[in-house]
Amino acid sequence: MATQAYCVKCKAKREMKGEKQVTMKNGRKALSGTCTTCGTNMFKIGGGEGGGSGVKSKGKAKVALKPGTKSKARKTVKGKKK
Repeated sequence: MATQAYCVKCKAKREMKGEKQVTMKNGRKALSGTCTTCGTNMFKIGGGEGGGSGVKSKGKAKVALKPGTKSKARKTVKGKKK
């Protein structure tokens, strides 16, 4: 059974031929192949066996508070912390 992926040229889900499993720079697995209808390159993130990224999310970063502050919430203005 061939893998289905979205073809941006056909604008529909199509069968993928010549599929091969690749690993992206961030460590996630993906499938690469061509559309059986139009021959456009297709790419499906998370495809293949395992499908998981293998990388756990880090969650929210903790902010250290200055002595004497009561609130844990901090306001940011233009990317800078106040």
